[in-house]
Amino acid sequence: MRATRSFLPARPGPRPAAGLVAVVVLSGCAGRQSVLDPAGTDAAALSVLFTGLLIGAVVLWLAMNGMFYYFIRRRLGTLPERYGRLVIFYGGVVTPTLLIGATLVWGLSLLPDQRLPGEGLRVRVTGEQWWWRVEYWPDGAAEPVVSANEIRLPAGRRTEFVLDSDQVIHSFWIPALGGKMDMFPGRETRMSLHPETPGVYRGQCAEFCGTSHAWMAFETVVMPEEEFEDWLAAEAEDARPPASAAAERGAALFRREGCGACHAVRGTDAIGQVGPDLTHLGARHSIGAARIGTSTEEIAAWIRDAGAFKPDVRMPAYPDLTDAESRDIALYLKDLK
Repeated sequence: MRATRSFLPARPGPRPAAGLVAVVVLSGCAGRQSVLDPAGTDAAALSVLFTGLLIGAVVLWLAMNGMFYYFIRRRLGTLPERYGRLVIFYGGVVTPTLLIGATLVWGLSLLPDQRLPGEGLRVRVTGEQWWWRVEYWPDGAAEPVVSANEIRLPAGRRTEFVLDSDQVIHSFWIPALGGKMDMFPGRETRMSLHPETPGVYRGQCAEFCGTSHAWMAFETVVMPEEEFEDWLAAEAEDARPPASAAAERGAALFRREGCGACHAVRGTDAIGQVGPDLTHLGARHSIGAARIGTSTEEIAAWIRDAGAFKPDVRMPAYPDLTDAESRDIALYLKDLK
């Protein structure tokens, strides 16, 4: 018997590529910079709002396309004109007005919570190009605890932020903890956040602010309240003196190269205000506004040529430093904890 060729389509087999795509897409729903993985009260409220809007959009899409399918494929006869007018009025005027109005009221109802005052702590953040000046103002403090490019918050307590900018518009955003707020030169804006889950989360400038906008980020460390109080007390202390011969050489090179004209190291003669405060740089998770880590090699590379990591940064390069000198300065800064 002659074999016959089947013209039926073959049954599709497993598609590993489709599964891989699904895994990659769904992995974006979690992480330390995901709005879909909330770690605070404010972010959780925004996540519920987003989910509600998404469900509403899907239901509306199904309803509209279902109606089109019904009238185009199922009911092929003519309709009285008054039916068309009713569809236009209720489908095009009444329903969108009710949906948009309800969404607006729901969204606006979330704003008061994000404008609540803090519970004893204010954090003032100034957007620079392209880094973050951070000041902690505990309740009743006469002067702030100064830091840069990293924010630490107590878990389970609402913290108020006072935001401003030096030259251009920035936008302060920690997606896992809450919404964003713009920062304007010459004007203060305020918001508050109520983190709940201890951990390290990534913040980002969400408003284009110049060449290195994409590299203007920061780490946010949420700590148990007792640990935060201990950290804040330690952060208010002066820098400790160099603990090794290499760090002492680095401190001398730091002074020789004039680094103290731009950077402050409390407890030393370095009192510059142009660049980030370096008093406890070694205790931070990153440098350069979350551009690179804080290993000795990374700090040394930043010292030699910061512009290679962050275009148009105001910090000059130091090509005349030898590798050994760069490493000694890095060891000194690494020791500032």
